[in-house]
Amino acid sequence: MREPVIRRTRSALIQSTDNSRTRPMSKPLSVVLSVLISMSVCGAVRAAETSPVDAPANTGESAGFALESAKASRSLLLDVTRAGKRMVVVGDRGHILYSDDQGKHWTQAKVPTRQLLTSVYFVDDQHGWAVGHDAQILASTDGGATWTRQFEDLKREAPLLDVWFKDLSTGIAVGAYGAMLETTDGGQHWEDIGDRLDNDDQYHINGITYVKDAGLFIVGEMGSMFRSADDGQTWEKLDGPYQGSLFGAVGTAQPNTLLAYGLRGNLFRSTDFGSTWEPIALQGERGPLEFSIASASLLPDNSIVLVGNGGSVMRSSDDGENFTVSNRSDRLSLAGVTEDDEGNLVLVGQGGVHITSPTGADVAQQ
Repeated sequence: MREPVIRRTRSALIQSTDNSRTRPMSKPLSVVLSVLISMSVCGAVRAAETSPVDAPANTGESAGFALESAKASRSLLLDVTRAGKRMVVVGDRGHILYSDDQGKHWTQAKVPTRQLLTSVYFVDDQHGWAVGHDAQILASTDGGATWTRQFEDLKREAPLLDVWFKDLSTGIAVGAYGAMLETTDGGQHWEDIGDRLDNDDQYHINGITYVKDAGLFIVGEMGSMFRSADDGQTWEKLDGPYQGSLFGAVGTAQPNTLLAYGLRGNLFRSTDFGSTWEPIALQGERGPLEFSIASASLLPDNSIVLVGNGGSVMRSSDDGENFTVSNRSDRLSLAGVTEDDEGNLVLVGQGGVHITSPTGADVAQQ
């Protein structure tokens, strides 16, 4: 039986039922949160908020624009990034929001879908891409204020989970059942390049990252790992240190050095582009961290922040060799992290956007 797979950083809050290729029934948020950051990738779960919403979630059709909601910044959000000075977040019901005042106020973008969006990436302050369910790829050329749909494939019946761009032309999106798409023209055309991986079992690909002076690295289901030294043209399959699901990877400020993270607080560090690995212990106030890790960011000061289930926030100032661990008092599960200009963390996940102190433990004044 295939184990449930989790998506990051950037994740779909759904639990897979192993080897089934059909979409599972939607689950209410109360059930989904019991496996949160088991943010699995196998279906079109529409997480229902506990408070009233503007309209029911879309049931598989991507037509139509995301509905405007005054509560969008407090709804389920799965990823956050910077577009220059601007912050951009993505999440449930096709919600994309942006802030130009360090997260104090958020404006809802015009988005041509109501499907769950799982990841967002900006290559500069204007050009960005977001991916999500129905294998959708959206693009923005105005810093995230408006979006157009570049690609979708309803027949895949599975989401894309992460996206990375080298420049304005070349990018790769990855996702469920070994999905990997590439563009070399800024998204005008997307080509299926999944056959470049030695992934006959079609393990879900949960995350893609760039490693300094080395190349691209992807991780996924059953501890699968692949690396590419030529911007994704060829890939080498690696024997990883862990057989459970890995939800993402992040490069550090040091050459050839990266971290891979996943289920039950498992964290590994490599200084040779994934050839060898060492486990990194995460010790909380009550013992070893056992919450799953969903996402990570390399911040401007070269520190690394990991976030995950149970409000877990982990920070390293030595390229991932050691981490301080804290759990926010609200215990809301987290799916993405970045930093504002004042050094506060901007966290997203259950309950939407949270502006916190640099440790994540205290809510900053807004």
